[in-house]
Amino acid sequence: MCGRFAMDDRVNSEITEFVTRTGRRPDEWAPDWESAFNIAPTEDIPILLDSAKTGELRFERARWSLVPAWSPTLKLKFPTFNARAEGMAEKSTWRKPLQTHRAIVLARGFYEWTGERGHKTPWFMSDPDGALLGFAGLYSWWPDPTKDADNPDRWTLTATIITSDSVKTLAGIHDRNPVILPEDLWLHWIDPTISGDQDLVDEAVRAGVTKAEQLRIDQVQPFTSKDDGLHLIEAIDAQSS
Repeated sequence: MCGRFAMDDRVNSEITEFVTRTGRRPDEWAPDWESAFNIAPTEDIPILLDSAKTGELRFERARWSLVPAWSPTLKLKFPTFNARAEGMAEKSTWRKPLQTHRAIVLARGFYEWTGERGHKTPWFMSDPDGALLGFAGLYSWWPDPTKDADNPDRWTLTATIITSDSVKTLAGIHDRNPVILPEDLWLHWIDPTISGDQDLVDEAVRAGVTKAEQLRIDQVQPFTSKDDGLHLIEAIDAQSS
């Protein structure tokens, strides 16, 4: 499970450098992500996608909770901020986005909690070198049926993070973890010319094991849903030193 994560504004330069290295930098490329260290479902998240229409890599903001185009409302009766990798191709919510609408959800790290309600301990998982993490995700454009077809505000970009069974190093904290892809597989995952199926999902899960096993795990100070700031991801050991 991944229900809270952090992404700072370094992503603006990092993702621009990544796209430039691919040789597919768009003519207009101006990421403007602002640091957020307590991102929750239904809030904006930064994603990278490959546009089938233009052939461009695009850095976008998406609403964190995927809403299929067939849904009559933006708010669903069931949570869709995470998508279980197991049997994904068989689920009506995920089947169509999986085929061509795959994304990389960009993060500096994510949180999980252990302990009893009211006394939970938060943990922050991140790359040991502070590098950008890329979660395997899906996206969907949701059309608001109350708005005219030519209204540009009719469409809302939504996204989800794919999760799998936890690797051994994280199992003591939570039984699920995000599927974290190595950077050299980002373009493969989001390539819209590849028809996504369960084999592709399973491939991503296997590829993500090493990245997940290598994560740095830091205990951090408890915080509320309204808190934000760099201090949220600071390890307690670092605060006391």
